Parts: sequence; C-alpha cells; structure tokens
Amino acid sequence: MSEAQNRLIAPEPKADDRLDQALRPQRLSELIGQNQVKENLDILIAAARQRSEPMDHILFYGPPGLGKTTLAHVLANEMGVNIKVTAGPAVERAGDLAAILTNLRGGDILFIDEIHRLGRVVEEVLYPAMEDFALDIIIGKGPSARSIRLKLPRFTIIGATTRLALISPPLRARFGAVYRLDYYDLPAMQTIVERAARLLGVQANPEGIAEVARRARGTPRVALRLLRRVRDYAQVRAGGAITSTVAGEALGLLSVDDLGLDEVDRLVLKTIIEKYDGGPVGLSTIAASISEEPDTIMDVVEPYLLQLGFLDRTPQGRVATRRACEHLGLPFPQTQQPGLFSS
Repeated sequence: MSEAQNRLIAPEPKADDRLDQALRPQRLSELIGQNQVKENLDILIAAARQRSEPMDHILFYGPPGLGKTTLAHVLANEMGVNIKVTAGPAVERAGDLAAILTNLRGGDILFIDEIHRLGRVVEEVLYPAMEDFALDIIIGKGPSARSIRLKLPRFTIIGATTRLALISPPLRARFGAVYRLDYYDLPAMQTIVERAARLLGVQANPEGIAEVARRARGTPRVALRLLRRVRDYAQVRAGGAITSTVAGEALGLLSVDDLGLDEVDRLVLKTIIEKYDGGPVGLSTIAASISEEPDTIMDVVEPYLLQLGFLDRTPQGRVATRRACEHLGLPFPQTQQPGLFSS
C-alpha cells in the first residue's frame, strides 16, 4: 500500500476500523446527516412494510467512508430481515454468485460493496436475478447443453460504489432507487464525534469535539479514527480529557492541520506551486514528482482538495489556487504558463 493510501485521514477502511462497529447507528432514527437520503429511505421502508414486500433494489454511491455499509445494515434492521455481505472483487465466477443467491431467503438483503468491480460474466447472472428473481443455469456442454431457470425468493440487492460511472448501464438500470451520499457538514460531524465520544466513554468538551470534527474532512470514518488517536494522546499526556488545545496538539503531532490536510496533501500542493509555478501541470507529472501512482492521487488526494477549492482541474492540467497558497503561507505565482507542464 502506498503512503497516500496508508494515511491516517484516508477514507478507505483500515484494520483498526473494526473497532468502530459498535459505534454504528442501528436504526434510521439514529442516523446523523444525509437528511434527504434518510427521508427517502424512510418512505421506501414504510411503503415496503405496508405492502409486505421486500424493498426495491438500492444503489448507494459517493466517496468512501460516508456510511454506505452502515446504511445497508440499518435497512436490514428496519425491515427485520437478514443481510448477507459480499464485495465485487470477491465474486470472481458466476458460480460464486449463484451459490450466494440460492441461499437467500424471502425478504433477505444482499449487500454488494464495490459493485462496480463485478465481472461482466457475473453481471449477466445478476440481471435475471434482480429483474425476475430467477437464476438461469446451463447444464451440460456443446449441442446437448440446456438452460434451466430456478425461481428465487423475492429479495433486495443493495449495491455500494465509489465509482458510479464504472457501473454498466444495464446493471445501473435495474436499481429502483439510486442515492448519492455527500460529505457531511460541520454540525453533523460534531454530532457524530460527540456521540462516538459518549459511547467510548471519552471525556471531551464541546471545543475539543469541534476541533476533531473540523479536521475530519466531512467523513465519519476519518472522524472516528482521529477521535481514537486524540483519546490516546489525551490519556497519556493530558489526564484523559479532550479539549480544543489537547485535540490541536494531538492532531498537530499527527501532521493533520486545521482543515484536515496531511503531509501528502501539502506535498501535492507544494509540488504544483513550487516546482511548476502553480500549474497547469499534468497528473502523471505530479505523480512522478512525488513517487506516487496517478490513480492514487486522483482518487485519494484530489477529491478533498477540489472540495476545499485548493485545486482546479483544467484541460491543460492541475492548477493550485490562491486559497491553497494562502493556507500554506506561500506566495501566489503571478505568471502561469498554460500547457507547459501538461504531460
């Protein structure tokens, strides 16, 4: 795993994030933020209950760490059904998916994380299962081969993806409800951190909670990870209480600044500003300059910098903005040469 992917503030799950399972909301009423999605799901659940039917197939998409998996488990709890969890890369063959589908019971939920990584052959098995609740099996080979259709109980598939554009149109069209999860605003993040601190038995004042929430990049998974690190620091160095000063010192020691930027974020911005006069500069050139993979920078580093307005994407390449220079305390390049570094 590269340095950029192994960061403390990376939204992708890490091994120690399993400790967060107990902090996840279990019911829709416990969910914080994502109010529009929550309201739509509330209607979906109520309608399915009234008809005594499973819910429509649901697709959640958006950046990692925003609660797609949590939502799937919440929906299973609300409907009072079992949930089976798998991931796109784990379903390598059509037979793997067929085995999962034939073990589902009526009303069950099948949650497929990273659904955009399902193979095309596997998708072909999924189409009739989603549309007709049937499984087509080929018996034999050659001229003697014949197809048998097995009926499946009615169930719900919940898919999750960070790359909606990579899902094939036929698969996307079979989801009855598609919802985008957005980054959380600061009040929602503060509520999430406050709830987690209470469940963990951590002594924290409102200013300390706000400090952790502000640096969590609008991502609950990151907020919980930062809270655990700040808790450790407070326990060892500050008598166990998290204040604004303690949180600031702890996160400063971890190189996470006031806006949640870490060393990798700052390195990308400084490379564009100092080496390439603020840009435009091509993604591959930036990647080579800091010894990272272009895809890692595009998928892991850039989204938050774009959200903050610290980075612009242009046809010629990436450009650092005046706001980025001000945040880093660097002079804004007065002359930018379009296309010069756009390879």
